[in-house]
Amino acid sequence: MCACGRAETFSLAIGSNYLLDSEQQWRIKAGCDVARVIAIANQKGGVGKTTTAINLSAALAIAQKETLVVDCDPQANATGGLGFPKDPARRSIYNCLLQKLPLESIMLKCQLEHLFLIPSDKNLVGATVEIIDLPEREQVLRRKLEPLRERFEFILLDCPPALDLLAINALVAADSVLVPIQCEYFALEGVSELLDTLMRIRRAQKLTLAVEGILLTMFDERTNLSRQVRDDLKDFFGSQVFSTFIPRNVRLAEAPSHGQPVLTYDPRSSGAESYRQLAEEVIAHAEKGVGARA
Repeated sequence: MCACGRAETFSLAIGSNYLLDSEQQWRIKAGCDVARVIAIANQKGGVGKTTTAINLSAALAIAQKETLVVDCDPQANATGGLGFPKDPARRSIYNCLLQKLPLESIMLKCQLEHLFLIPSDKNLVGATVEIIDLPEREQVLRRKLEPLRERFEFILLDCPPALDLLAINALVAADSVLVPIQCEYFALEGVSELLDTLMRIRRAQKLTLAVEGILLTMFDERTNLSRQVRDDLKDFFGSQVFSTFIPRNVRLAEAPSHGQPVLTYDPRSSGAESYRQLAEEVIAHAEKGVGARA
């Protein structure tokens, strides 16, 4: 069966008003706001996960939404792309996962107002092995995030390009998953594998994990392949595909080398405009209710 055919058989709960546990559900009913936690995940590398984490978070912050980026990738590209170069002396998410440190103790204030970062570093590679023996090892990040959920409106988790224990922790901690897909044939197969994993996580952890949306990246309207991938995804996933497409854009590619989101590096570029539109869609989803999708 082809990748799209396999993915078609996978159905996620859409439109259900849920949170991860009864305490959070009570807070919603009581009118208390908690952050919408979105994992940006795809086990295939080079599809725009980190670019999306950096620029979607910046667009949300510019829209005056209190936003936290959690860099869950040992490559720490989101950390560098938000203006924090490598620093061996700086504590990272690795220290919090393996020690009794709260995430708030290592949180960094970004250049943009309303935007904060939990940094990563290369030591996070070891966490995959070191947390194996911990009790409820898939729940470590979720428990660490709990104290921050009432402080922020959005928490974005930048996942590593693998379906390892770090990625599983991010998915278990999330309310929904945003899946960036490069406009090429093999990217379709990656979606199917990721959705298979989501099904297993939902069953094993007894969670309701929604699809925030499928995001087409590196889109080039001039090529038949980009248009074909777009049409195939819309045929199989319908409204779960974001209306916004992220184009191939030179300024978008240049911005990380300057430690900036494209929205501050070149606010008038097509890449910046696309992420502003994506932020509007994500905000609209949140306003419709937790887990809702149009």
